[in-house]
Amino acid sequence: MGLQLKGGEYTEFKMAKQKACRLCNTIYEGDKCPKCDSKESTESFKGKIVVLNPEKSEIAQKINLKAKGTFAIKTR
Repeated sequence: MGLQLKGGEYTEFKMAKQKACRLCNTIYEGDKCPKCDSKESTESFKGKIVVLNPEKSEIAQKINLKAKGTFAIKTR
């Protein structure tokens, strides 16, 4: 559960569970991966990497990421 400010009062809301795609490691919420359309996902992953500019990111180049996004470092 989370809290959000609405109309001057805090209300509770359910936070969506993040999943990581087992094929491309993209972290997302929903039924299928927005990058590769796979439904193979896991809620069990370690670490996150956020890539804003894959062309200039040394880490993105080292792990062969060519797109912007949030990725799991390791999926189980």
